Amino acid sequence: MACLIRSAILIMISSDFTENNKMQYWTPEEAVLNMQKFCVFQERCHKEVRSKLLEHGIYKDVLEEIISDLISNNYLDEERFAKTFARGKFRMKHWGRNKIKQELKLRDVSGYSIKEAMGEIDEKEYIETLKSLIAKKEKSTKFNNHYVRLKKLTDYALSKGYEYTYIQNVLTNVYKDI
Repeated sequence: MACLIRSAILIMISSDFTENNKMQYWTPEEAVLNMQKFCVFQERCHKEVRSKLLEHGIYKDVLEEIISDLISNNYLDEERFAKTFARGKFRMKHWGRNKIKQELKLRDVSGYSIKEAMGEIDEKEYIETLKSLIAKKEKSTKFNNHYVRLKKLTDYALSKGYEYTYIQNVLTNVYKDI
């Protein structure tokens, strides 16, 4: 009986391995063309391109050569990616600067590019977005008292990546009696 269970497990494991191991390996020429298409479709960071190449069996010098080729032909630009990413996340998902910076750092974007990307966010639009987020959250949430209201609204805005000083300024303008 134990022998049957072991053989069933081995068959299951080997069949799972063969089904999941249908990876398509690229030649260097295919990799260049596919990465050009990948980068044209949407702005990409270096980390995304590197992981895609590694996923398809491109390693070492060939990988570095393809990435440098993409950079020199303007398919891949870290600063352009950071600016596009920051604008998009702010306008579409209403993320604050802290959350955007954190995501860019996770993608191994340089400090200079992150600084340039933060310049893409207009200060007035940033504050107006924060005000509208807080107002929307206030309408959709029940509060027991004034302090719980301030705490929940502050926590929500912080989770969206906004700076505490901006949150505090917006809330003091809304609630004059703090």
